[in-house]
Amino acid sequence: MTNFKSSRAAVEDSLQKVESIDRSGYELNSVLALTPDVELQADAYDKTGLQLPLNGFPILIKDNIEAIGLPGTAGSLALSDTEVRQDSPLVARLRKAGAIVIGSTNLSEWANIRSDKSTSGWSAVGGLTANPWIHMHSAGGSSAGSGAAVAAGLSRFAIGSETDGSITCPASLNGCVGIKPTVGSVPRAGMVPISASQDSPGPMTQTVADAALLLEIMMGRSGLVAATKDWSGIRIGVVRSWLTNNDKTNSLFESSVSTLARAGIHLLDVDLVEPDENIGEDEFDVLLHELVSDLGDYLQARHGSRVKSLADVVAFNAQNAETELAFFGQELFEKALQLGGRGLAHQEKRARNLAWANQTIHRALLDVDVVIGCTYAPAWVSKLGEGDDFSSASWISTAPSIAGAPIGTLPMGLVDGLPVGLGVVARNGEESKLLSAMAAIEHRLDIGVLQPTFNRRPA
Repeated sequence: MTNFKSSRAAVEDSLQKVESIDRSGYELNSVLALTPDVELQADAYDKTGLQLPLNGFPILIKDNIEAIGLPGTAGSLALSDTEVRQDSPLVARLRKAGAIVIGSTNLSEWANIRSDKSTSGWSAVGGLTANPWIHMHSAGGSSAGSGAAVAAGLSRFAIGSETDGSITCPASLNGCVGIKPTVGSVPRAGMVPISASQDSPGPMTQTVADAALLLEIMMGRSGLVAATKDWSGIRIGVVRSWLTNNDKTNSLFESSVSTLARAGIHLLDVDLVEPDENIGEDEFDVLLHELVSDLGDYLQARHGSRVKSLADVVAFNAQNAETELAFFGQELFEKALQLGGRGLAHQEKRARNLAWANQTIHRALLDVDVVIGCTYAPAWVSKLGEGDDFSSASWISTAPSIAGAPIGTLPMGLVDGLPVGLGVVARNGEESKLLSAMAAIEHRLDIGVLQPTFNRRPA
C-alpha cells in the first residue's frame, strides 16, 4: 500500500481530518461515532510487524453494520442504547485483513425506507451530512456519510450498503468510487436489513484499485485487484436510455464515451426500454414486505434491543416524535405493516419483478461484458422535510438491484461545480469484468482523484 508509514500515523491523520473537516471547520458531519482507543489498536498492529492486505489502514463503516466499540444504530434513536456485543462477519474479515475500524458513518435513517419525504443523509442520531463540494447540497443516500467521508479524504476506505441506489447515489454525488457487489456475495449477518433479496454491503473508495482490494477482502475472493490491471478485450455496451434530465450531465457522458472510443475500447450501443411504473411499484412493495420480516428477525436476534419488531419501531418513533419525527413521518413503515411480511402477495410481486430484471440484464449484456450509463445529475439542495429530488436520476440501478447484479460507479467529472458519476453494470458474479471495465474507464478518462472545494456558500 503506497504512502504508508505506520498504522498509528495513518489513524492519527484520519482522526485529525475528522476533527478539522468533519466536526469543526467545514462541518461535514459524515462520521457518526469514533472507535474508543483506536490509537492503541493501531499501535498494537504496528508492533506485530505484519504486512496484511489492509496493513493497519483506517477504515470507516456505515452505522447499520455491527462493530464492537461502535453503536450500530442505523441512525435511529431506537437502537442508540443497544450495545454491539460482537463484530459482524464482514467487520471480522476487515480486521483479519489488517484494517483499523476508526469509526462509523452517518446515513439516511433506516437506510431511507421510513418516509418518501425523507432527506438523504439525515438521521436522528447523526443529524444531516453535508456535501464536501457545496455544503448545502445533498450527500446522497443512504450511504451518505461513507461517500462524503471518502470524497473529503477522511479515509481512503469506507463501507456502504445498497438496496437500490444507496451506494451508487452518494458515490456519484460526492465524487468517489462505489460498488454494490452481487447480492449474497458479501456476508450480511450483523447488518440492519431492509431486504434479503436486494441488500448488500459494498466498498466506497477514492480509486478503482482500492475498491478492488477492499472487495476482495469483503467477498473472500482473489483476482479482483489483478482484474484492474488487465482490461484487454473488454467489451462495453452503451445504454443511452440511462441518461438524466440534465443536459450538461448527458453531454459529459457522451464526451466520456467518445474518449473511450478514441482510446480503442470496444463499444456497442445497447437499446433498453425504460420500465413502466408497475415495475417500480412491485419493487417497492417487495422491499416493504421483506422489511417487516427481515428487520423483525434482526431485532429479535440483537442482544439488548428495546425494539423487537417494525411495529415496535413505529411505536417508539411516535413516542419520541419531537426528535424522530421532527422533519418527516414514517408512512412507509406504516404501509409496510399494512402489507405484512412475506407471503403469497410478496411472492407474486417478486416473481414479476425478477422476471423483468433478469430479462433486462440478459438483453443488456447479450453481446458485451458490461454496460454503462449515467447515474445521477449533480446533487440537489438538501431541504429537511421536503424529501429528495430524484427526478434527474437515471434508471441504471433498477434492474441490477432487483436481479442482484453488481453495479459500480466512478467519477465522470464536474457539472456546475459538483461531481457526477458514470455507472457500470455486469452479470451476477462477474465482479472481475466490472472492475476491469471500471479500471479501463478510470484510466482513459484520466481525471484522477477529485478534490472537493469545501464551499460553504450557495452555488
